[in-house]
Amino acid sequence: MSSYPFNVPVIQHFTELIFQSQVCFFVGENGSGKSTLLEGLAAKLNLPTIGTHSIQSDPSLESARHLATHLQLLWKKAVRQGFFLRAEDFFGFVQRLSRMQKELAEEEASLKQEMQELGSSDYGIQLATGSLRGNRDAISQRYGENPDARSHGESYLQLFSSRIQRNSIYLMDEPEAALSPMRQLAFLDLLLQGEEQGNQFIIATHSPILLAYPGAQIFSFEQGSVKETQYDELEHVQFTRMFLNNPHAFLHHLKPKQ
Repeated sequence: MSSYPFNVPVIQHFTELIFQSQVCFFVGENGSGKSTLLEGLAAKLNLPTIGTHSIQSDPSLESARHLATHLQLLWKKAVRQGFFLRAEDFFGFVQRLSRMQKELAEEEASLKQEMQELGSSDYGIQLATGSLRGNRDAISQRYGENPDARSHGESYLQLFSSRIQRNSIYLMDEPEAALSPMRQLAFLDLLLQGEEQGNQFIIATHSPILLAYPGAQIFSFEQGSVKETQYDELEHVQFTRMFLNNPHAFLHHLKPKQ
């Protein structure tokens, strides 16, 4: 097959992956195929998304659905609960939550004013607006009050922790996009809690911080193939160390325009 995603070298040469750890990472350069395979797995599992569309209706995941028809999953214990989360979906989700909270509050206020003008009792108004207030409070309790006003890192961690269940599978694409280095450490702590609850995590990332998770299984996507590798052998890790040890060596040629 010559069309995407089957023209991606990693997909062309793909045979199998065996996930032996509850926390597994896909790592590789942009275009290496790690996100392509992750999306294919999510489509095969038909996981709920944290976006506007489901996996089955999202136009951007059409190729993932096609790839999924060529994947076979073998389980020790089949799991269908969990979610699939891409960084770009998260930002849209937070905005949608804030919009829903605002619309529910406005509708509640409008209904309350209308009933007051009609001379309704306070008890009647409470009953009539109860479902609107309940829906708004439920969103606030689960995701926080006005999540769009908080930092992306705070909102991401709140979303992640509020959706974690037991014995589920979670696929995430580049969660570090929303997280500062300190927030990434907090995210690792949430991963540990999730692992203790019997969950499976498969995460595509560029972050040396996330990749350092103790006991994680790391799959490196490079030169058209996937191989299991160790943390210290990763080019991402080696390059980051070299840069932090001597940033001037990498930046000395940069000069401001006159």
